[in-house]
Amino acid sequence: MNLNQILELSMVLDSEHFQKVFNNAYKGNDYMNEKGKEYIDQSLSSKGITVIYRDSQYKKKVRLIANTYLLDDVFDTDKLIRKLEKRITEYFNGKYQIDDFVLSGMNLVADIDVGTRTNALAYLKVFQRIGRVKGFSSASYECFDDNASFCLSGNSNSIDFLLYDLEMAVMRQCKSRETDWKKWKPIKGVLRAEVRLMKPKTIRTYTDAVDISEQIADILKDCNNIFMDTFTQIIPFGDFYKKDKAAEVIRKEVADSIMRRRMLRLLALIPTKKSLHLAQKAMNCRNVEKIMGSFAKINLSPVTISKRHNTKYLENFYTYLLDGE
Repeated sequence: MNLNQILELSMVLDSEHFQKVFNNAYKGNDYMNEKGKEYIDQSLSSKGITVIYRDSQYKKKVRLIANTYLLDDVFDTDKLIRKLEKRITEYFNGKYQIDDFVLSGMNLVADIDVGTRTNALAYLKVFQRIGRVKGFSSASYECFDDNASFCLSGNSNSIDFLLYDLEMAVMRQCKSRETDWKKWKPIKGVLRAEVRLMKPKTIRTYTDAVDISEQIADILKDCNNIFMDTFTQIIPFGDFYKKDKAAEVIRKEVADSIMRRRMLRLLALIPTKKSLHLAQKAMNCRNVEKIMGSFAKINLSPVTISKRHNTKYLENFYTYLLDGE
C-alpha cells in the first residue's frame, strides 16, 4: 500500500511578531491568495510546502502544509526532515525554525484503483450502508458529492475518515474553479481514502516523542499501521453480496449452529437499523468482535448490497487496498 503523507505544522504568534512575518511574506504577493481570514502563500508549493497565515482577532497562527511526496524521498525519513528543516529556516530568514512549530495534524492518503467508475460508485453505495460507526459521526463536505463519498468525523478522537470517487471530486473542484478537468491524468475507477489526524493530541496517541522532528519520524515510520488502525474500524473485511446470497454463504460455511444463528441475525439487522454499529448494539451480545471475526474467516462482509442496486457481488475491498504488499 502506497501512502502519501501530508504534515501540518502550526505556530501561534502575538500580533506584533505575526505582522512582521506576514509583511515580509506579503512582498511576494504574486503567490499570496486571500481566502476569508486566511492568506495562502504558495511560493514554496513546487517544493512541497504551502504557508497559511490566519489573521484572527483572537489567535494569530502560521500553518505549514508539507507534502512529503514533493519534499523528498519519503523512504529516507532523516533526509526528508532535514530538507523540511532547511526550507523552513530559509523561508523565515532564520528567525523561526522547525522547533518553533508543533505537529498539529497529518493526512494519510491512499488511492485505490478498483478498475472502473461503475465499481467505484458500487463500493461507495455499499459503504454508505455501514451507516453509523462507533466513535464517529457522518460528515459532509462541499467539495464532494454526497452520492460519491463516504465521510466520517471522529466524535472525540479528532480523526476524520474520507472515502470518495477521485474523478468526481476533481471534476467538481475544476468546475468551481472554471478549469478543464479533462487535462488531468485519467483517474477513472479510483477511490481516494484519507485518514486525517486533526489535532496535536491525536498525534500524541501515536508517539511519545516531545521533539517535533522525532514526532514526524515516528509517525512517518508507523503511518501504514496508523492508517489501517482507523480503516479497519470502519470498513468491514470480506466480499459483498446481496443479503440472500450472504445468508446462503453463512449456512454453507459456518458449522457452529450458535455462531451461524448470530451471524444471520446481524445480517438481517443491518438493513433494518441502517447501521452496522446500531445492529451490533441491538444484538445485545457480549462479544460482537467474535461474530465479526467469524465473518472475516469466511471472507464475507456483514454489510450487504441493497436489493435496489444492480450489482450482485463486490470483491473484498482489502484485495485492492493491500494489492502489491
